[in-house]
Amino acid sequence: MSRPAVFLDRDGTLIEERSYLADPEGVTLLPGVAAGLEALQHHGYRLIVVTNQSGIARGLIRPEAYELVRRRLDALLADHGVVLDGVYVCPHHPSITGPCDCRKPGLALYRQAAAEHDLDFARSVFIGDKPSDVEPARALGGRAILVRTGYGRTSEGAVDASAEVADDFAHAVELVLGTGAAAGP
Repeated sequence: MSRPAVFLDRDGTLIEERSYLADPEGVTLLPGVAAGLEALQHHGYRLIVVTNQSGIARGLIRPEAYELVRRRLDALLADHGVVLDGVYVCPHHPSITGPCDCRKPGLALYRQAAAEHDLDFARSVFIGDKPSDVEPARALGGRAILVRTGYGRTSEGAVDASAEVADDFAHAVELVLGTGAAAGP
């Protein structure tokens, strides 16, 4: 039986936004992220990170440095008993590598995750701080929640009206679990 997932952006949603993060020491969980992810796992959601990392195509982040950052995030979450079910990365940038289907809001990485983890898009939630993080929800039939962390405050006017808005990750989890109301303007 297919399971629901929470598709998560990384930078500005789970960790502090840092331009082209290549140093694992710069990985800092945003407040409420560890507890929120733990609650989502407890309620049966698969946790899937989908992240655009154009710094790799730009030559600003070596693939090995990206991997060290990813491992650091895994370690910080493990300290709280949280294990991500999957991490999917687009290392491209259209002006350098040409167009691709995996760069958000493209759907390739979401479809790959769904196939590999037997996920049900209709019961899934897409959480991020940019329109490109939550737009796939509309195309795939899921629920979109924009968080006002990272770039969220400056980009919330550009999201589809069907997207919900949360002040932060903890608030987004409350919306997912039915314990909170959407944020006002």
